[in-house]
Amino acid sequence: MAEHEHGSMNTDVQEKTYDGFMSFVTKSVIVILVLLVGMAIFIR
Repeated sequence: MAEHEHGSMNTDVQEKTYDGFMSFVTKSVIVILVLLVGMAIFIR
């Protein structure tokens, strides 16, 4: 098995993926909230 030194792993790809995921979740929550507010206002 290969030797592994703690803290030597390149996490650039993981950080980019996480940033994309968080951006997607944030935008999705905003869209859902806008839809809910719109439904509350226009559907009575």
